[in-house]
Amino acid sequence: MRISKYPVLCLIAVLAMGSCTKIEHLSPIPSISFKSFTIFDTTDILGNESKAGRLNFYFEDGDGDVGLKVPTEGQADSTNLFFILYRKTDGIMSPAEANDPLYPSSYRIPYMVRLGQNKILRGTISVTFLYLLYSPTDTIKYDFYIRDRLLHQSNMASTSEIIISTNNIYKK
Repeated sequence: MRISKYPVLCLIAVLAMGSCTKIEHLSPIPSISFKSFTIFDTTDILGNESKAGRLNFYFEDGDGDVGLKVPTEGQADSTNLFFILYRKTDGIMSPAEANDPLYPSSYRIPYMVRLGQNKILRGTISVTFLYLLYSPTDTIKYDFYIRDRLLHQSNMASTSEIIISTNNIYKK
């Protein structure tokens, strides 16, 4: 029995065309969205009991330039994840002072690169905060944003209201 070449060649051509996927295009400006914030009990490096919070947020970047390399000797440290703290006072959320003990530092998202034609980066970033000084009535929230290596600033995302003294998972 002899198999014809043409149906086999047609099948190979169809499979080859089906395996070629278009490259997805996203904006080069990063986009973020709040997923959750978890408050939990922990112990600091000196053995003191404290509270901690873990922020989880989703990000997308169309040109894949999120993250910074660790600075080498002589270079200034730089950050690319920024926070604005709000405190609830008399039922109203208002921006906290810069010297507030709960005000977080800015953070550096580690350098990321994606090889190949499709440079889009997507994923979830987790940041942990340590709360050493807080009162049982402290209620806060954060606004936050990221910058990529070309200094494109993402949209601003916000957490829900967070009661520091209560272990909980807060979602939008």
